[in-house]
Amino acid sequence: MKTKITLFLALMLAALSPAVAQTTPPQISLSGTAEVKVAPDEIMLNVAVETRGATLEPARLENDQKIAAVLAFLKQSKIKDGDVQVDFINVQPEYDYSSSSSESHVKPVAYIVRKNLEIRLIDVAGFQDILTGLLTKGVNYVNGIDFRTTQLRKYRDQARAMAIRAAKEKAMALTSELGAKLGKVTSINANDYSGYYGNYWGMNRGFNSFNNVAQNQAPANPGAASDAAEDTFAVGQISVSATVNVSFQIE
Repeated sequence: MKTKITLFLALMLAALSPAVAQTTPPQISLSGTAEVKVAPDEIMLNVAVETRGATLEPARLENDQKIAAVLAFLKQSKIKDGDVQVDFINVQPEYDYSSSSSESHVKPVAYIVRKNLEIRLIDVAGFQDILTGLLTKGVNYVNGIDFRTTQLRKYRDQARAMAIRAAKEKAMALTSELGAKLGKVTSINANDYSGYYGNYWGMNRGFNSFNNVAQNQAPANPGAASDAAEDTFAVGQISVSATVNVSFQIE
């Protein structure tokens, strides 16, 4: 009995399949992409002060002094207290494993103290002065610089709307060339993303390279310093993009 029922259902499905296929309208699926480039109005700057000493206390005291100088500079530069925070503190003993002495393998030969600061800058035009000042006040690592826009939602919506129009125009052009008519939308999905377009800022770059930049910005001619700073610290633009995948019926 079970075999007969199974065979009957299989025959019924086989009979219905052509009818289902005939009622499914033809479709066209494609994508549209759009990009909006905007100037950033906010910068998140992550920097670090790292000090080293033969013993822990001198390294810690030197680090505290440099951090205090950095915070004083930021306050003098009118950066709000709420826009500055210490987000990482690390104390690391250093051992000399290359030495033949077994004592140097268990007893630290130096201590490294490191503190990271997260700084939010809303004065984008003053970015170059802030970064140069941080480097001269004791910062010896720039871990990352993130250029942002506080109106990201607005520009994402704008890019998405442009992508939808691009997808529709593409679909209309294709169906028109084939003498067909574009029908209603059957499916749609979107992907949004944003990125920074401009100078590359590496992660965890050391004191020497950044200190050279700071020193090169202070020649005898003040006008030359300004020009060099502008060339070195060009902010660039943020790219806000959207891709929309759409399926239409073809009538």
